[in-house]
Amino acid sequence: MFAVYGLGGPVFRGTFEQLSQVPEVTRGLAVRPVAAREEVRVAVSAPAAQALAAYREVLGVEADRGPLYHAYQIMQRPVIPVFSDEAVERAWRILLERRIHQAPVLDRGHRLVGMVSERDLLTVLNVDHGRLRDVLARQVGDVMTTPVVTADPITDIRRIAQVMLEHAVDGVPIVNDTDALVGFVSRSDILRAVVVDPPLSLWR
Repeated sequence: MFAVYGLGGPVFRGTFEQLSQVPEVTRGLAVRPVAAREEVRVAVSAPAAQALAAYREVLGVEADRGPLYHAYQIMQRPVIPVFSDEAVERAWRILLERRIHQAPVLDRGHRLVGMVSERDLLTVLNVDHGRLRDVLARQVGDVMTTPVVTADPITDIRRIAQVMLEHAVDGVPIVNDTDALVGFVSRSDILRAVVVDPPLSLWR
């Protein structure tokens, strides 16, 4: 399930298929597959199976752990937000200190109203060798992206990845049924799950 939050609060709540009909959300270019994927079945020999079992034992991977399906299993928490009425300089320093590239934006009522990225902030900042030289008098609300697409904690990870591709966003805030911001899923979270945290059920 997905939702779209803007300055006036939630403007949409529905399925992935319905999300494409929301005019307020800017869509990126659709990604076309290079070629149709063919199913490949590989026979694993007994020695290979033994080697795989030994490798898992060394890594300490829990064999009985189920595959990853939902946002809550990979999302970052707690979330580091910024506020819409904060100066862009303060937001820049928060992103720099926390080593993150984007952050959800909240109003003073702690309601999600947008997203802000390094790229957004650099439109009003002049950074030279990591130091701020010139700062225009702007607040985060002046440069943030709004409205913002969100997902609930039990949204399929594959759907979130598809939203990132189709809407040209680098992350999706995770919001619960009371409109509270509870997590964040970035491209890096999905890639990290693919690379280092199998079994992952993305391609089922």
